[in-house]
Amino acid sequence: MCGIVGALAAQNITPFLIEGLRQLEYRGYDSAGLALLDGATLSRVRAVGRVAELTAACAGHAADLGIAHTRWATHGAVTQDNAHPHLSSGGGLEVCVVHNGIIENHHVLRQDLQAAGYTFASQTDTEVIAHLLHQSRLVSNDLTSALRAIAGRLQGAYALAAISTLDPGTLVATRLGAPLLIGQGQTPQEAYLASDASALLQVTQSLIYLEDGDLVTLQRQALGGLVARSIEDRTGATAARPVVQSDLSLEDVSLGPYAHYMQKEMAEQPGAVAATLEMVTGATSLSPALFGADAEDAFAQTKQVLILACGTSLHAGLVARHWLESVAKIPCSVEIASEYRYRESVALPQTLVIAISQSGETADTLAALAHAQSRGLHDTLAICNVAESSLIRAARLRFLTRAGPEIGVASTKAFTTQLAGLFLLTLCLAKAQGRLSPEDEAQHLTALRHLPAALSAVLAAEPQFKAWALEFTNKSHALFLGRGIHAPIAMEGALKLKEISYIHAEAYAAGELKHGPLALVDADMPVVAVAPNDQLLEKLKSNLEEVRARGGQLYVVADHNAGMQSSEGVSVITLGDHAGLLSPILHVVPLQLLAYHVALARGHDVDKPRNLAKSVTVE
Repeated sequence: MCGIVGALAAQNITPFLIEGLRQLEYRGYDSAGLALLDGATLSRVRAVGRVAELTAACAGHAADLGIAHTRWATHGAVTQDNAHPHLSSGGGLEVCVVHNGIIENHHVLRQDLQAAGYTFASQTDTEVIAHLLHQSRLVSNDLTSALRAIAGRLQGAYALAAISTLDPGTLVATRLGAPLLIGQGQTPQEAYLASDASALLQVTQSLIYLEDGDLVTLQRQALGGLVARSIEDRTGATAARPVVQSDLSLEDVSLGPYAHYMQKEMAEQPGAVAATLEMVTGATSLSPALFGADAEDAFAQTKQVLILACGTSLHAGLVARHWLESVAKIPCSVEIASEYRYRESVALPQTLVIAISQSGETADTLAALAHAQSRGLHDTLAICNVAESSLIRAARLRFLTRAGPEIGVASTKAFTTQLAGLFLLTLCLAKAQGRLSPEDEAQHLTALRHLPAALSAVLAAEPQFKAWALEFTNKSHALFLGRGIHAPIAMEGALKLKEISYIHAEAYAAGELKHGPLALVDADMPVVAVAPNDQLLEKLKSNLEEVRARGGQLYVVADHNAGMQSSEGVSVITLGDHAGLLSPILHVVPLQLLAYHVALARGHDVDKPRNLAKSVTVE
């Protein structure tokens, strides 16, 4: 959610910090700030609102060492006092801290610090870190020792960075349960850190990903101004973390000719799916090795599947449940990651646990995976879009979706690539268990190769969905309907509309209409239906007649030959031929387009919807 940027260089780093925060705006935030250390003089600038407000307030501020932050409010309202960095001062010492995550024992720590004479200027949990570090530094030899001394007192999740007036030329940082990485500078006189690689692409693609419990010190040496880097693991031992060359570039995270990132990312879906399927594009057969060296043994002995995910990724898991049970004949349960570890569940042996996350840093999904592992479920698979993410490192098996950077808060290409990966998984599991004939395997591979072209054809219908959007502009509520494997697609469509247009939308399996939701249907309630030409089509048509009989306005996305035409109270947009099991990947795209154009028509910030963040790194 929040974003951290830090730098130590031989020149003014204020422009770098500001640009780094701009690159992190997609993560969601409501205030921003930075702290600069020029020799032993510390200055702090904070602003409520966008990074543009902070930029204006930073005019004239310069230093060669600093930390910066974008905050998404958790503890305390959106005010300047609650914005980061947080400051603790007294006794000839000033300490500034930026922090992502949540300190769960902050109430107890606050009481102890108040008893020790510290005064709090904010409502945040983060301010306790600043005061603890100040208290510790007063009796420690250096800032590194001070941070090491307090880290064990912090309960919860955190990535934090700190500077101190007693430690000019020094930047310290640590992480536990929240991402943090170091950027290796182009010269020995510079070093950087951030919570997200995109903030560092302006200066480097050489990155070092810190592990949980790592503590890093970046320090300018007196001789030659070189920056020394040291990393300690959670035991205090020196740790060597590899330098990774990022495949990302500034071009990857730029808008290019598009008006919004969401628009760009929807348009990129054919290419993203093609990249995800690249390893099987020219193949004549599938191999479990797509999912890791140990996948073949794990898949052969799998008796059931447990999927853990949140939000859009949860909907991908719900679609996959249909595939896994119908094709691989393997029982599958799908759990909301934020709920899974808080109930007494049954951990069955020979369960394959699948954790799905775009960023790989979703706190609830990481915690759910760890809980499953603690219950003895060690056959784990991460499906993720970020190669160096915590989720990828935590799982035994892994599959990268190769969607490329997804900046828009409302997920689009991450979802369709997750589905592509989950369908591949289904086929590999079915094959490993002797339930996929060579003929069926060849047929499925052919369908997968055609998928990017089919997605392009759906995107070409965008003007029709833009026309629909004008009819939603003044609506307050909407219903989304689907049946069978398309019920989760209806859920995803409703979520998209809620996220960026702020229209209240609910999704139902269409057969549930008469069990309550039908009471809501009237002329002011648009009803969006996904109508593939499958075995449930006639059932769906009956459900839609229930809506028509009550004066509801129907908007139907149908396959060719589904036998549905526009009429009074019914608007139908027809796609291509039915895509069989892959139909959900195609049918979600019109719902993305609809949400996008409704949000535009209502004048909303499509990429930065209110109250939401891209990467949910707190519970």
